[in-house]
Amino acid sequence: MATTTNNNTPQTEATIPGLQVCLAREEPVRLDCGIDLKNINVAYQTYGQLNESKSNAILICHALTGDHFVADVHPVTGKPGWWSELVGPGKTIDTDRFFVICSNILGGCMGTTGPKEINSETGKPWGLDFPGVTIADMVRVQARLIDHLGIDKLFAVLGGSMGGMQVLEWAAKFSDRVFAAIPIATEARHSAQNIAFHEVGRQAIMADPDWCGGDYLSHDIRPHRGLAVARMTAHITYLSQSALHRKFGRKLQERDVVSYGFDADFQVESYLRHQGITFVDRFDANSYLYTTRAMDYFDLAGDYDGALANAFRDTKTRFCVFSFTSDWLFPTKASREIVRALNAVAANVSFAEIESDKGHDAFLLHEPEFFRLMAGFIDGAAELHGLPRRED
Repeated sequence: MATTTNNNTPQTEATIPGLQVCLAREEPVRLDCGIDLKNINVAYQTYGQLNESKSNAILICHALTGDHFVADVHPVTGKPGWWSELVGPGKTIDTDRFFVICSNILGGCMGTTGPKEINSETGKPWGLDFPGVTIADMVRVQARLIDHLGIDKLFAVLGGSMGGMQVLEWAAKFSDRVFAAIPIATEARHSAQNIAFHEVGRQAIMADPDWCGGDYLSHDIRPHRGLAVARMTAHITYLSQSALHRKFGRKLQERDVVSYGFDADFQVESYLRHQGITFVDRFDANSYLYTTRAMDYFDLAGDYDGALANAFRDTKTRFCVFSFTSDWLFPTKASREIVRALNAVAANVSFAEIESDKGHDAFLLHEPEFFRLMAGFIDGAAELHGLPRRED
C-alpha cells in the first residue's frame, strides 16, 4: 500500500495522502482540445507487489465521483475505499497476487492536476482556465504513469461507469499494452439522456452565486448549494425505482404526519439531502463540471469513422463485459453494443448481465454473483498470461 507523499506542485488545500508524481516534465501531453499540458501532478495508490517480470499489474479506473482510494480508508470521509470489498488480500482482485494501481484522473480534485490545483504560470488556482479534458486525455496521463512505474504491459484494466469508458479507451488506443479488459456498467458513447442529466447538474452549480464564474477559490468560498443539488440529481440516476421503494417507500422522516411545508417530510428527501451535503466536503465543483463534460464528449465510435468495431480491430486483448439488469443509466443494451462490436472483429469476449435491483450503483455494492464471475474471468486470464494460480 502506498503511504509516502512526493509533492511536486503546490496544493490549494491540505496535502492529499498517498503517492504523487509529476509527469510530462519534458514531453507535454497533447490534449484533444489542442493544448499541450506539462508538469502534470498525478495522485495514485498501489496495493500488492509488482513481480519480477512486471506482468501482474492491474489498473483500476475510477468512476465520476471516485478517486484513487479504492481500498483505503478515505482521508476526508473516513469511510472504507469505494471497492474495498473487491480489492485486497484474498479478495476477487487479490493483492497477494496482483500489483494494483489506481490514480486520480486528470481534471480530478484529489491531488491530480485539475481546476482546483495551482497554475504555476499564474500562482493561482486554474479554475476555468484549466483546459477541457476528455476520457482519452485521462487515459494518456494514466499511460504516462504506467511508463513511470516501468510497466510495459498491464495484465488487466478494469472499471465501472466512467471508469469503464477509460477501460474501453485503453483497449482501443493501447491494445498492445492490455492483456485483459473488464468494462463494467458502461457505454461506448454517452447518451442524450445522460448528457441531459449532466447539464442539469452543471447548471445547478453555475447558478449558485458562490460559483463566481468558476473563481470561487480566490474568494475563499464554495458553491456548496449548487454542487449539492447536482449530486442529489445524479444520485437518483445511480439507483433503481425498486431499490428506492424497498429502502424508503413513502415513509416519513422523524414525524407522524406531513408538515405541509418544505422541510424533508419523507425519508427519501432526507437521504438525498444528506448525499448532497456530504458530497461537497470531498469534491470540487469545477472538477464536477470538467469531468461530466469529459463523459459527455465520449464517443469511441466517433474516433473510428462511426464504426465501433473499428476501435477493436485486430485486438489481442481478452474482454469481459458486465452489466446489471436494473441499471437504467447505463443499460444492458449499451453493453450489448460493445459486445457486438467485439464479436464483429472476432475479439475474445465474454459477457454477463447480473441480476440486481440496485441500479447503476450495483457495481459498487455487495453482488456475490458479480464477484464470482469476475474472479473466474481473472483466474482464467491470469493462467493464460502465465501468472501463478490462485492459492485456495
